[in-house]
Amino acid sequence: MKLKIAVQMDPIARINVRGDSTFALLLEAQRRGHAVSYYTPDKLSLRGKDLVAPAQSLTVRDQDGDHFTLGEATRAYLESFDVVLLRQDPPFDLAYITTTHLLERIHPKTLVVNDPASVRDAPEKLFVMDFPELMPPTLISRDLDEISSFRAEHGAVVMKPLHGYGGAAVFRVMPQDMNFGSLFDMFSVTFREPWVIQRFLPEVKHGDKRIILVDGEFAGAVNRVPAADDLRSNMVRGGAAQATDLTPREREICERIGPALRERGLLFVGIDVIDGNLTEINVTSPTGIRAIAAFGGPDVAAKIWDRIEAKRS
Repeated sequence: MKLKIAVQMDPIARINVRGDSTFALLLEAQRRGHAVSYYTPDKLSLRGKDLVAPAQSLTVRDQDGDHFTLGEATRAYLESFDVVLLRQDPPFDLAYITTTHLLERIHPKTLVVNDPASVRDAPEKLFVMDFPELMPPTLISRDLDEISSFRAEHGAVVMKPLHGYGGAAVFRVMPQDMNFGSLFDMFSVTFREPWVIQRFLPEVKHGDKRIILVDGEFAGAVNRVPAADDLRSNMVRGGAAQATDLTPREREICERIGPALRERGLLFVGIDVIDGNLTEINVTSPTGIRAIAAFGGPDVAAKIWDRIEAKRS
């Protein structure tokens, strides 16, 4: 099967070849003989009833500093593609939300991965609240009294913006922390959305496990251990990747959420688990594929393309 594929992503010149999951997907698509075109989110246009973008043919190579070649840009009608990969990174802002509304017009005749309506309706730190029994105690609020009550009940907490990403603005707040008032004021001014306040899990020092699910089924995992002087395990924040296996509890989490992911058309999802506690369900632009492969884990990119091809057959 040879598919005509478009990838909507951030500028390809800026990606980290060794760590980028989108790049892994592109390499596998090319290996299978699919025709790949590329455009950036800011180039997407709705021209009457037609969704168009100045797409460029794309060839990729697994070489730092020389990882892609682009053809000439020509106006492409996105409905003419078999598949569109929605792989732009957050922030999950109004521009991102508008993208989902536009791509929804061509899905599912053109298969958009992930389903744009479900991406819009499943923000990473909010969708996860559908499964409170799998999570640590969590509050979503910007109300001072509610946050203070939660802190009084649970002691040390982690506080982060609801639509934050990549480990940005994640703080641990200790009981009777003298910085809390200033932190609350800073969040109030900086972030218009509510915040996530979650009981601190000390076992994060041993790792925050990224688990990939493909069409609702476990596909691979990598453990991410924070640096000694940092709370955050994100690899872009200095976290170190380690090989890992799933515990029975983690398998239970995958089995519990898998049907909801399939029902929503969320084919490529990354979940975060700390000490058996589900903390996020990442549906916008999950990472981890290359790290899993680097430690001898499953070929997650191949699993994803197997499922896409099955849906297009």
